Amino acid sequence: MASYLFYDIETTGLNKAFDQVLQFAAIRTDMKLQEIDRHLIGVKLRPDVIPSPLATITHRIAITQSKQGLNEFEAIKQIHQLMNQPGTISLGYNTLTFDDELLRFCFHRNLLPPYTHQYNQGCRRMDMLPITNMYYLYKRESLNWPEIEGKLSLRLEHLSTANHLATGMAHNALVDVEATVELARRFYSETKMWHYVTDYFDKESDRQRLEEIPINFHSIACSNRVGLMVSNELGSVNQYQVPVLLIGNSIPYKNQTLWLRLDLPQLRETTPDNIPETTWVMRKKQGELGIVLPPHERYWRYLSPERQAIVEENQDWLQSHTQLFHKIICYHREFSYPWIPDLDIEAALYQNGFLSEQEQALCHQFHAASLAEQIKLVTQFENIAMRQLASRLLCRNYPDNLPKMLTQDFADYWRRINPQNEAEALRDYKNQPRLTPLQALNEIAQLRSQAHLDNQQLNLLTELEDYIKTQFSVPSCEGEKSRLWGR
Repeated sequence: MASYLFYDIETTGLNKAFDQVLQFAAIRTDMKLQEIDRHLIGVKLRPDVIPSPLATITHRIAITQSKQGLNEFEAIKQIHQLMNQPGTISLGYNTLTFDDELLRFCFHRNLLPPYTHQYNQGCRRMDMLPITNMYYLYKRESLNWPEIEGKLSLRLEHLSTANHLATGMAHNALVDVEATVELARRFYSETKMWHYVTDYFDKESDRQRLEEIPINFHSIACSNRVGLMVSNELGSVNQYQVPVLLIGNSIPYKNQTLWLRLDLPQLRETTPDNIPETTWVMRKKQGELGIVLPPHERYWRYLSPERQAIVEENQDWLQSHTQLFHKIICYHREFSYPWIPDLDIEAALYQNGFLSEQEQALCHQFHAASLAEQIKLVTQFENIAMRQLASRLLCRNYPDNLPKMLTQDFADYWRRINPQNEAEALRDYKNQPRLTPLQALNEIAQLRSQAHLDNQQLNLLTELEDYIKTQFSVPSCEGEKSRLWGR
């Protein structure tokens, strides 16, 4: 039976590969948004995670509180099971750009299938933020739309306050889920609109709608269709939508369609040498962000006359510069993300590709085994990266009385998360550095000096500072060990 699983997470920070969940809340409803059950899972802080000071003063989860709950392995297994219940449509507010991807890395490092909740046994995903964008544009009477300092805000806490969606402090996982469910119920009262918008998150419906967009002209790559891409990242200044031109599919990432933005005058300044600087392509997978609308007048009228004129000029320019247009198409179709050398195994989900059937079976066997059996199974992974993931999993969650072959690898990893030289910090799949203890302490000092913090937030930062100094050996700015706190 199909159901919605509205969920929210509070985390140690914003790095999707290295940060962890501290709090997971979910409310399951039927397809008419009537509640079936709810869940609240507290997750114990891992010994190797350095919580972000900014995240700490935002969700206000104290270190003492974060030491309670289930260990990450047990908690993530429960979350994975909830999201993979047959027929589950998992969704939240802005979940597709953050929560879902962070959970994907959680699944990966805990030897769970990271993608099955997207497609297996009738499961799929949605996101309430782009749905909110659509209602703001085309069913504005559905809500009160808050303005903060004279500017529209679509932040969940502001929508909740303006429309009395939930009570309690924002950035508490359960409060945010309750607000999201109530928001969905307000939108569901416009039933026809609700079904129209949510069908954009169904792959087959989205595919059919894309194919129904009229063809404007033909190029060497494909039949070029013009539509309106709706996405929150475009901002209220663009009314959350821009005109785009289909230029084909990515070659290395075959499930991505490519849409060239048409309302930027610098497009006509393109030369063979500056394509990355003058062209903006948005990547889309079927059933996912963003929503592409047909160029009907009821949508197109949200573009100013000036933007509409730029679109016409750009289309004419592309058709009259066919060789250059071909180079633009080829550049974006052939583009692939750069290979990152020495990428840590926890951040290498996308770079290393899919597991073999044998590795998947061994992961399944690992989850069903006792701790003693899991220790033996570590050595059966032929893939070194998988062996390291399994080893770290046990050291983080069940550190007592483990054999030296496991603890030695974890000790090597521990040295890398607190490097002597900050330039040697672990990097994620976007080549961004993992937060180090020294960086966290510097951030605490900056927040104290710059931010307007209340007493609770100041106490949280003091507790976090003490924890970092106790848990980690912190290098000085010169790169040498200043002290060895509690290790």
